[in-house]
Amino acid sequence: MSLARNALLRASRSKWLAEQMTQRAFARRAVKKFMPGESAADALNAADALAKEGLGAIVTQLGENLTSLTEADAVREHYLGVLDTIASRKQATVISIKPTQLGLDLSEEACYASTEVLAARAELYGKLLWVDMEDSSYVDRTLELYRRLKAKHPNIGLAIQSYLRRTPKDLDSLLPLRPTIRLVKGAYAEPPEHAFPDKADVDQAFYEQAGVLLGAAAKGQALPIFGTHDRPLIDRIAALAGQLKVPANGWEVHMLYGIRSADQRALVARGIVVRCLISYGSAWFAWYMRRLAERPANVWFVVKSLVG
Repeated sequence: MSLARNALLRASRSKWLAEQMTQRAFARRAVKKFMPGESAADALNAADALAKEGLGAIVTQLGENLTSLTEADAVREHYLGVLDTIASRKQATVISIKPTQLGLDLSEEACYASTEVLAARAELYGKLLWVDMEDSSYVDRTLELYRRLKAKHPNIGLAIQSYLRRTPKDLDSLLPLRPTIRLVKGAYAEPPEHAFPDKADVDQAFYEQAGVLLGAAAKGQALPIFGTHDRPLIDRIAALAGQLKVPANGWEVHMLYGIRSADQRALVARGIVVRCLISYGSAWFAWYMRRLAERPANVWFVVKSLVG
């Protein structure tokens, strides 16, 4: 792991830095490039703008590791309101939740119950519900949550991380469920025994896992989503999808709001389904640091955006 990436990931875990930076005007200006605002309305308005350009949207409220089930209940009610608003606005937008926001640290049963309520509401509106993956200590519990939800609701998607050494086995265990999977590289600080430390190894793992998912998609047994801004990697995946004769609507690319926007539109022009993940909320510091850590060169981009 590079020194810059390690420093950014360490910063993401600092409560003191989070408190300081979220109060600084220059930091809020920097994050504005990648987050349209702190409210759900800001995110949904951005989704409307993206839809005019052929881009889909997923919205997610930032924040994780809550300290009480009362807080988790408030998150559930917030997302129920967001789902109702999306339906009233007749948007194709969907939501993505973090299990720790719904109490996974406090009660697995309470987390399941709240997530199941959200899955049922999303299903009522004909929407997918995404379950995000957090650091490696949560993988087993998140997989169990997904399996339980999937048994009752087909409209559940799950994010998995290519940099974890365990992911090939996890993929094999999920394929019988005919899953919807968002494959991402991974953005948490992990020890080398759990995750590949070198970018080249992560990229190779991503491509190999993409091949497994596309092979299942060719048989109608999975819907793979590739969450990456790595354009050469996307091009390789697109070529493989063509070789395997996966239909155009049989796989997707997900990117983050404000990152490689021109690439997002270029992929849409090629007939590739692209959706944009739009984050919102006041708890943006840890998320923002992890985004910078994915490609530390982005730090220079941020500096230029502040002074330009």
